[in-house]
Amino acid sequence: MSAIGATAAFAIDKTYISRQISQTPVQQSAVVEGAENFYKSNQVTMQRVTFKNQYNMQVVGNLFIPKALNSNAKNPAIIVGHPMGAVKEQSSNLYAQKLAERGFITLSLDLSFWGESEGQPRNVVAPDIYAEDFSAAVDFLGTRPFVDRNRIGALGICGSGSFVISAAKIDRRMKAIATVSMYDMGAANRNGLRRSTTLEQRKEVIAQAAEQRYAEFTGGETQYTSGTVHQLNENSTPIEREFYDFYRTPRGEYTPKGSSPQLTTHPTLTSNVKFLNFYPFNDIEMISPRPMLFITGDSAHSREFSEDAYSRAAEPKELYIVPNAGHVDLYDRVNLIPFDKLASFFNQHLSR
Repeated sequence: MSAIGATAAFAIDKTYISRQISQTPVQQSAVVEGAENFYKSNQVTMQRVTFKNQYNMQVVGNLFIPKALNSNAKNPAIIVGHPMGAVKEQSSNLYAQKLAERGFITLSLDLSFWGESEGQPRNVVAPDIYAEDFSAAVDFLGTRPFVDRNRIGALGICGSGSFVISAAKIDRRMKAIATVSMYDMGAANRNGLRRSTTLEQRKEVIAQAAEQRYAEFTGGETQYTSGTVHQLNENSTPIEREFYDFYRTPRGEYTPKGSSPQLTTHPTLTSNVKFLNFYPFNDIEMISPRPMLFITGDSAHSREFSEDAYSRAAEPKELYIVPNAGHVDLYDRVNLIPFDKLASFFNQHLSR
């Protein structure tokens, strides 16, 4: 479930983090064919940029510009959002560079409360602010002299797929929208995968979060929930292993300056319930006639969310299934990620 992991943020008690760290470990390989999360392109230049969203919070991103770019012309641009609980250095920079190699200006951003972007306390769940960050990125790109503000697209990976849809419904400046391995973070937290969570379980999560608010309001320690496990054991699920292989190994592990590896991917317990009020696919038809592309792996545990969004969206729309690919495979396995498909989609719909 994006960086959130298979537990869907449900029923995690106050000793979650320490318990996960103390599990008896099981050997897991981090060597995955084609995995290049920390890819560095020699065909593009990177510039760290900052800009404010409408909440006056500073958002930090990496701006990638093709070395062959005609800076005297107006060029198309694409915003790239990272998986939920991750940072721009995990998956987003890879996508941004690969698309920049194909001629686009790209901007990989840290969502508010994560990575280098502002927001306190850290790891807060705030879907409206996440969506606003995408619109703020349009503000930034659309005021660059070398960007054509009428040719800006957006790409959301995993949880950011639902945030970019939420943003695009009310911001028509995003002219083409693509998602990869998308998670509907609202449905995932309300219902679990394949609607496996009961109403009583959901109510218990709400009760835990509400009680924890009292504890933190009176000076208690901040508690965190869900996320990727820190150790594997004989009872680890396939989905836990899938996320562990990316977030807890050299393949994709990255801890931003000033953060803690123990908190990477773990949202705060009290804020995570805000996803229960998040319905990104409601009114998704508002995005039409702007095109949408949904990319998912044929064996991805998250495939249901891309199929749901596709079924609700109005034309023009496309659902693209990647053969022999799971959910996390499309984070960084360049032998599976359909970069040419993405480039073709944005070339077609961000043309003059």
